[in-house]
Order: sequence, then C-alpha cells, then structure tokens
Amino acid sequence: MLKVSVKWQKEVFPDVEIDTSQPPYVFKVQLYDLTGVPPERQKIMVKGGLLKDDADWGTLGFKQGQKLMMMGTADEIVKAPEKGPVFMEDLPEEEQAVAVGHSAGLINLGNTCYMNSTIQCLHSVPELKSALLQYPQSERRNDLDHPSHMLTVATRDLFNELDKTAKAVAPMQFWMLLRKKYPQFGQLHNGVFMQQDAEECWSQLLYTLSQSLRSPGANENPDSVKQLFGVELVSRIHCQESCEESSESETVYSLKCHISHEVNHLHEGLRHGLKSELEKASPSLGRSAIYLKESRIDGLPRYLTIQFVRFFWKRESNQKAKILRKVDYPLELDVYDFCSDDLQKKLEAPRQLLRNEEGKKLGLKVAEKSSTSKDNDVKMSDADEGSSNLARESSLTTSQDDAPVEEKQLTGIYDLVAVLTHKGRSADSGHYVAWVKQESGKWIEFDDDNPIPQREEDITKLSGGGDWHMAYICMYKARAVPM
Repeated sequence: MLKVSVKWQKEVFPDVEIDTSQPPYVFKVQLYDLTGVPPERQKIMVKGGLLKDDADWGTLGFKQGQKLMMMGTADEIVKAPEKGPVFMEDLPEEEQAVAVGHSAGLINLGNTCYMNSTIQCLHSVPELKSALLQYPQSERRNDLDHPSHMLTVATRDLFNELDKTAKAVAPMQFWMLLRKKYPQFGQLHNGVFMQQDAEECWSQLLYTLSQSLRSPGANENPDSVKQLFGVELVSRIHCQESCEESSESETVYSLKCHISHEVNHLHEGLRHGLKSELEKASPSLGRSAIYLKESRIDGLPRYLTIQFVRFFWKRESNQKAKILRKVDYPLELDVYDFCSDDLQKKLEAPRQLLRNEEGKKLGLKVAEKSSTSKDNDVKMSDADEGSSNLARESSLTTSQDDAPVEEKQLTGIYDLVAVLTHKGRSADSGHYVAWVKQESGKWIEFDDDNPIPQREEDITKLSGGGDWHMAYICMYKARAVPM
C-alpha cells in the first residue's frame, strides 16, 4: 500500500495508507475518520485538478511519501450560549447518542449494505455486546486463527463506536478484516466491489464469533453464541423403501422458512423447513435410496433467527433469482408446536406462569396452585438441573455481589426485535436494510447511514409480494419468566 501525508488546515496526517485496489472514495472515507470532513466536502489537490471519487489511481502517478493538500469544512456541533437551553447538538457525542434514542447509522463503503444491515441487527443484542466487551484484544487462544481474532476485535470496537456517537460511522476496519477472513466479500466487478448475500455475511460472522467467544474450561459463558442463537434439533431419518430408521442431533443457528405456492405464513414455511429429503447409501438395499428427515426443536435459544429462503440458483440467468411471494410473519411467534415431546413437557410450567402473569395484567382471576402442582414444579425443576440450553435461560440475573437472585426459563414464545429486508430481484444486487426494535419499544429503519423512525404496524408489512423491501431474515427474542 502507498503511504502519503495529508495537510488539512494546520494539521498534518502522516502515513495515511492508500489501497489502490479500492476507489478514491474509500480513501476519502478514511480522511473523514481523521478530520471529520465528509467526503462530499473534501477537495484534494492532485495532478490535473481535484481527486474524483471514481478516479483511476494508475493515472494519478502517486508516489510513496507524497504530500497532499486537502480543503474542506468539518462537521461541527453548534456551541450553545453560556446561559440558556441546552440543545441536543450541543451535547457531547456520547450524550447525543443517548438523547437520540438509537445507535448511529453506517456509511456505505460501496455495495456494503448487506454488511451494514447485518451489523445493525446483531448490534441490537445486548448479551452479544456484553460478551464482546469481555473479549481480550491482546490475548489470543492457540486454537483460534489470527484473522478470526482480529475480526472479533473489530466487531467489538465497531459495536462500541455505534453506541458512543450519533454521527454515521464508517466501518472501514471491520470491512477490511471481514474481507481478509472471508475473501468472497472482496469480489470485484469492473473495479467495483460486488453486492453480496446478507445471509452469508450473517452466518459467517456468527460462526467466527462462536469460535472466538468460546472459552473452554471457563465457568461462565462457555459458548456465548451457542447460548444466544443456537437451536438444538433432534431428527428422525427413515427410509420407506427399506424401513431403516435412525436419529441424530445437531445445533443450527437459524431455522429456514421454505417458500412454495402452499406457503402463505411463516408457520407453514417453518413446517416445510423442518422436513427434507436426502439421498444416501442404504446398507440393507446395497444402493442409494431416498430418506425422509423430520426435525423437531429440542433446545431453544434466547434469540431465534429465521431465514426466508427466497433465493435460488437460476441457470438461465446464472444468478440467484428471488421468490417474491408474500409470506406473512407475526410480531409474536410461538414455536411450541415445532418442539420435541420432551421439550414441550419442560415448557408447560413456564407457559402456564406466563399465562397467569398476562391474565393478572388483564384483570383476570388466576387460580392458586395446589400443593400437588407445586410439588410437580419442584420435580420438573430438578429434572432440568442437568440440561443446558433447553427451556432455561442460561444466564442468571445477578446482584452487585454476583450472587444469583433470579433464574428464568424460556416459554417457547418469542417477540420480533429485528428484520433484515432485501429490495430487488437478485441476492447479488438490490439493496439491504435493517429494521431494529429499540429498548424503548420504538422501531428504527437503518438504511445505511440514515436511521428513520418507523411504526410497529408497518414492520409486518415487509412480507413480500412485490418489488418493495421484503423480510429476508427475522430475529425474535425469547419471552422468559422467573421460576
């Protein structure tokens, strides 16, 4: 990489790196981080005039250590008078972020809306932010590769930056390290970075964090990402032709909503997604045979991720085509019917308690539990002692002296907290946007660097049926009750 020095007003910034494989706009974003001058206001003097966003580095003849002159006015916070009302613009950046009521937007670095929308959705998970805050920057486990370590550090730093400012953030460091770990996100077409699939970005980032945030042997958070997002499935695999049958268990980080002409609602798509056909060798037949795989949920996460399988490979056009069919999804999702018999039994007591609590809020009379019922609850609690990530919240609410004061169990009922949408006809084109529910209950549409307040009733309208934004990934938060 070339290194140049940039003079702006009375300041000189030495050793500013220029990646000549990226357009000059990316270089301007770097200068924005250093000076606060937005790219559109920057006037950088080069041979033949001003540096343009799409100029060809090869024709500019830059040399190592060259000095550049930049002109432009930085964004300023208007200073308040010594006496009088204090406006939000006058507050320090951290206080501005609190006053705005939502985190900052993310600058699009060139077809990076898939990445920005993924970050905004995952950034809304406070438990993930807490796990990242505890991640050490200097110490790396021997079994973790360096790119994964650096990407985790960049994720932590980016999440922190989003919480500390109301201004749009340029995720330059994160983007560079994401491409280093996963080179497919650095694909170029005619010298421009290509649009990528947001689901692939989501999955790859979660996989990296699941490896880096895992701390074998530690008493707390042995696998933070699995506890937060891991769905335990138990599957029955049988062949009608040979009558062979087997079972298997696995952990996945999202459920699939398969879309066909029969699917009109998320529940129907999930039911289709939990059944699949596979071809494999049959020992009894001595040849390949078709097996039916039927899965049930055997362990619930705190955050349930659902992917709408809207894209498929179209040979005629040699690209991922999109299914535009409208598929409705709820603000409140109950997955009890998709759970295994064992898990359903574990969910009965927490669900009854939740119904009682909701009944009290509505002014309904709730029957007192008999002693037999209480004994059954104790037995059920004892039976759950050895289980992990089943119907139980895996973390405890703690007091100041770290003593556990309350234990929660999941109910199988989830509330929608984030939607990642896609607008367009192909996964590798179009535009991705994140719609995220804030702690205040308000919804914000994060269209790259532009956060826009939205009404809750409009969130479920992102269900498809046209060329408008439609849900591609939904994230639900578990509703838990103290036991």
